[in-house]
Amino acid sequence: MFQGIMNFMRNNNMLPRISDTERQALEAGTVWIDGQFFSGNPDFKEMLAESYDKLSKEEQEFLDGPAEELCQMIDTYEIARTRKVPEEVIDFIKKQGFMGLLIPREYGGKEFSTLAISTIMAKVNSYSSPVGTFVVIPNSLGAAELLKHYGTDEQKNHYLPKLASGEFVPCFGLTEPTAGSDAASIKAEGEVFKDDNGEVKIRLNFRKRYITLAPVANLISLAFQMHDPDNLLGKGEYPGITVAMLEKGTPGLHNGDHHVPIGEGFYNGPIVGEDVVAAPEQIIGGPEYAGQGWRMLMEQLAGGRAISLPAGAIGGMKAAAKVTGPYSMVRHQFGFPIGMMEGVQDKVAQIAALSYMFEGARIYSCSAIDRGEQPPVISAILKAASTEHVQKMMVDGMDVFSGAGVMQGPNNILGSGYTSAPVGITVEGANIMTRTLIIFGQGATRCHPFALPLVKAVEDDDADAFKQNLLGWLGHTAKNWGRTKVRGLTRGFSAGSPVSGPTATYYRRLAWASSRFALLTDLAMYLIGGQLKVKGNLTGRYADALTWQVLAFSALRRFEADGQPKEDLPLVQFACEYALARVQEAFEGIHANFDAPIVGWWLRKPAAFFLRINPLSTGAGDKLIGPAAATIQSLNDQYHRLTDGLATAKEDAPGAGRLMKAFRLMEEAKPAVGKIMTAQKKRDLPKGSAWELIDDARQKGVITDTEAQQLRQANQAALEAIEVDVFTQEEYFSNAAQPLPSHGEAEKKTAAGATI
Repeated sequence: MFQGIMNFMRNNNMLPRISDTERQALEAGTVWIDGQFFSGNPDFKEMLAESYDKLSKEEQEFLDGPAEELCQMIDTYEIARTRKVPEEVIDFIKKQGFMGLLIPREYGGKEFSTLAISTIMAKVNSYSSPVGTFVVIPNSLGAAELLKHYGTDEQKNHYLPKLASGEFVPCFGLTEPTAGSDAASIKAEGEVFKDDNGEVKIRLNFRKRYITLAPVANLISLAFQMHDPDNLLGKGEYPGITVAMLEKGTPGLHNGDHHVPIGEGFYNGPIVGEDVVAAPEQIIGGPEYAGQGWRMLMEQLAGGRAISLPAGAIGGMKAAAKVTGPYSMVRHQFGFPIGMMEGVQDKVAQIAALSYMFEGARIYSCSAIDRGEQPPVISAILKAASTEHVQKMMVDGMDVFSGAGVMQGPNNILGSGYTSAPVGITVEGANIMTRTLIIFGQGATRCHPFALPLVKAVEDDDADAFKQNLLGWLGHTAKNWGRTKVRGLTRGFSAGSPVSGPTATYYRRLAWASSRFALLTDLAMYLIGGQLKVKGNLTGRYADALTWQVLAFSALRRFEADGQPKEDLPLVQFACEYALARVQEAFEGIHANFDAPIVGWWLRKPAAFFLRINPLSTGAGDKLIGPAAATIQSLNDQYHRLTDGLATAKEDAPGAGRLMKAFRLMEEAKPAVGKIMTAQKKRDLPKGSAWELIDDARQKGVITDTEAQQLRQANQAALEAIEVDVFTQEEYFSNAAQPLPSHGEAEKKTAAGATI
């Protein structure tokens, strides 16, 4: 019977067909807490026991020392204006070891933890992304990472010390005009042949684009399709994707031209090769690793997506929180800080709570990677969600800054982060593809307890394994159907909670959400099956449901790791309510668009009604907004803790520097303001803002001379902090971008040596 069922499922495309490249991607890395949510019954005690690390003493000293010193060297506006990173900044990066953060100490590197590397990237990249690329690229997927894991001893001894010192500046050549998100379809070709001396060589022809650091790199890790017509390497005629290292100056290799990325102009450009000849020994791992490039990339991306791009994005979120809260208190309208207005508070609260949640996810995920996990689904979640939401937070921050947020110049604090945000959204797997294909597409097959074993049983024509996994899967569905009903009736109370107190409700509701998510996943895989690959809108909603469950738990994990500080509770509550409302929204979208006979009607009609009248959450209520916003509106220990790890702007610096000066002086003047407000209540002083009543309050003895001076200084600093840049006509037009080459000229430059 089971043999017949198995044949029916295979013949009717009820299970997804998995190609060789897809299988390598699926099998790369590990299943982590994502598997808990796919189970429908997450073990929160076990998940809370997962590590949540801190930096070592050496790592913290590097963050507070060289990383802070590097940021203080940077004139962000000048770099943005000229598109050039000063040589002294690059030299400092090299000499201080920023390019060797992941390289083992035996080769001259720092060998820092993943958490430390992410934290350093967050600090530098959130301050200046053009400078940040000189830290990010050498310490992410590329030469050092691949050599560390797959290189021969000879390759490690030769390249790693020079990469650690900055003698070699690396870049990674993967993307091509016809191969972006579908990186496995690269056309760059390496043909194996024997030269005139009878030595085996590889002739490379390629055209790469969007390669960060390509204009200044002198060591290129190049991905290409290997063609070995005479099987000289013994790997067959088409071994597959291979990665080799090419040094600048190799005949036929051209790099040095620039693209002009949106926002801050970091170094990025094309790499073109025409009849470039390389030796098999230049393959990372040597000739034995010919054709192993895709596996290598998938294995390192499995955890790598959780590091560099999320670090920059989450650093940007924290940077937005660091300045938006203060600005809302420094900027006054109608006689009081705009941060006291509920509409403004809502924006500030979202920035504070979401940056809190995402920072928890960053630390939690990096800690897992440091413990040996390589979770591709969690990495994809973190990359897509963080890069997507940092732009939303920048928009909210600019809304609070209002006119000061949209006037460009040295004093604009958030503009560059906003304009640069699309870069993170686009690179290392565009978020559209990541959301619709990877998070749920890969997760549903890999993280589900029975899906991949069942597919394998069908492929292997193993009826016994098929029977075991099919019955297990059916039982899994039945259990989650029951859990969903009971937990829905009790609003998760029946699931219990590993903690007591005000956050217990979120563990219960997450358990309830997980059981519904697991049930809906099974229904999709049963009834839509192999067609899920083309149902991007539907799988995107499943991805959203999983994403926000993971992020909500990350906020809870951070709260527990920090010792449950009461002052952080509004952030946790706001973040969890926000996340659960997004899960609810995703569930409603799944129900409304589940296109399957009978079950689809049930989900769209009766089940959708009950889903709406018994929601997981309707979002953070108004009572949470003020307390959540207040966490970043006072210059106190909590503010410093929540914004820890970011560069400190000097008070004489434009933009953030003068804002933080005003914020400090306003904080110091609060007692004097309080005295004036008390006098107003007693009608000893007339109505009006404290700043308008300084002289009157001093004359009546409400405040002292010192306090009056303190108020004047604070008021003057506030006025300076809300000013925007003004340029003369000469300055305005001299700052205009230089003319770009005509389309024809640009085409001539980039087409030389093109193979397509």
